[in-house]
Amino acid sequence: MLLVTAGEGVFILPFVLARIFRPTFLDVFQLDNLQLGTLYSTYGVVALISYLYGGTLADRFQPRILMGTALVMTSIGGFLMSTFPSFYSLQILYGFWGFSTTFLFWAAMIKATRNWGGEQSQGKAFGFLEGGRGIIAATIGAMGILIFAELIPVDINLASFDQKKEAFRWVILFTSLIVMLVGVLSFIFMSEMENKEKSQNLIIESSFKNILKVARYPSVRLLIIIVLSAYCGYKATDILSLYASEIMLFDEVNAAKVGSYQMYLRPVVCIFIGYIADKSTSSIWLKRGFLMLILGSMLFASGFIKAPLSVFFIFTVIITGIGTYGLRSLYFSAVKEGDIPYAFTGTAVGIISVIGYTPDIFMGPLMGVLLDNNPGLIGHQLVFLFLAGFSIVGFIASSKFNSIVKRTKFSNQ
Repeated sequence: MLLVTAGEGVFILPFVLARIFRPTFLDVFQLDNLQLGTLYSTYGVVALISYLYGGTLADRFQPRILMGTALVMTSIGGFLMSTFPSFYSLQILYGFWGFSTTFLFWAAMIKATRNWGGEQSQGKAFGFLEGGRGIIAATIGAMGILIFAELIPVDINLASFDQKKEAFRWVILFTSLIVMLVGVLSFIFMSEMENKEKSQNLIIESSFKNILKVARYPSVRLLIIIVLSAYCGYKATDILSLYASEIMLFDEVNAAKVGSYQMYLRPVVCIFIGYIADKSTSSIWLKRGFLMLILGSMLFASGFIKAPLSVFFIFTVIITGIGTYGLRSLYFSAVKEGDIPYAFTGTAVGIISVIGYTPDIFMGPLMGVLLDNNPGLIGHQLVFLFLAGFSIVGFIASSKFNSIVKRTKFSNQ
């Protein structure tokens, strides 16, 4: 429970609030889409370095220490965010979050999950991790929407700027308190991780030597492309609430509900996919996930989804969500299928993440430029057309990864 709650809690402040409340977030912080994308880029640049060496750190220290520290640090940033700092100060804050959520947290969480899954249940472990994270995100998001709606004294369309700002301040403070509480509980109650390295007779050398050694695995290089492509899809979900507001003409509260409700897909999809992936292979379901993402992104890119076709919009959100969340539940469960030794899990995750999560750097500004320079439906179409291209690349990489898995199984028989 702590692993799952911590796994999503650490990202609520940097990402989930802006995803659910995007129109409100832009309004109260006085940002445009490009500026918000720039904040994500600042986060991503710091994370780029942090992923690599954070991975080697996770191979040396217990997850509860690293994860607990990261959560408390991230929550402190949330309290600063509630003061509505300037754009320049927000850039510093997002850089700070880039360090706290990646260098200390990310690889430690992935390694703890692989440890939890054991030899036979990697799909279920990562499925429950991603599914549980979806429940946490949706629950905190729904509570945030409730707080926001209750603190607006008039109809949302008639609320003043100051009324929206004060209501959103309490949403940020509530979230920060939750994140800090989870961090403290992680320090106290999270289990010590079993040390499996001793049984594998693998020498943990210097960080740099480990990085060079693990980078030579063909499966690592393909997983980089798979994660990169899948994460582009996940970043595109940031604009679904904006799409609901601008194209489907939902009000701000109902647009935020779209951002929150799509997260309820995450537990259903991730847990189901995790179970069936253990019955076959994760690599096969990676291919199927990219096919779903191609379908969803092409439907959005077609331009047919606009007011008043709300049912068609919800259907396409579901299709895109199934592909996106299915892929998120699988790409790190595939690390074991790629025949990467457990002792180097943290390092492998760091190498994969340092490139695989570069959409944190470029997707935000890219979507901002496309949306701001092409107002209305055309800007959203261009974003999803770009996503469709990456989904095709991910499908090709998944097919090659599946071939490697088949050869490895055959050689081990």
